[in-house]
Amino acid sequence: MQTMDFLNPKAITTNLQANDKKGIIKELLDLLIKAGDIDSKDKDALLDVILEREALGSTGIGLGIGIPHGKSERVKNLVASFGVSAKGIDFDSLDGDPSHIFFLLLAPQDTAGPHLKALARISRLLKEKYIREALKKSADPKDVLKIIKEEDLKKQ
Repeated sequence: MQTMDFLNPKAITTNLQANDKKGIIKELLDLLIKAGDIDSKDKDALLDVILEREALGSTGIGLGIGIPHGKSERVKNLVASFGVSAKGIDFDSLDGDPSHIFFLLLAPQDTAGPHLKALARISRLLKEKYIREALKKSADPKDVLKIIKEEDLKKQ
């Protein structure tokens, strides 16, 4: 599985503005709505699903990364949005550091395999410091796409 198999190129921003976890998640959901991957009427229900998952344990995995995710019957396909927060926010990360890089992942209710594969793919992508730094410094979504596509080609 490649990152671009589930990341919508239209659901990327390098300019997240929120100052808290809930706000970041809302912005990432808005990207998926604008990209046409989820219906705007499902936003509140999907926000609840993701926040319920966060209540089980933060998806702030450290190293400046947050991967909020959830499964819902309101989602038809595995989809993701991506965002960068230049200032960083407290995402209750394991290492206590602010998070700057975010992937929001949504999967259909009954799809454990693809959901877990996507989480693993994101984790592998972001384990390299130079990738994290390049993504963090990206000026626009085109830069993000270029970085991710290049890494997808390397790790087929």
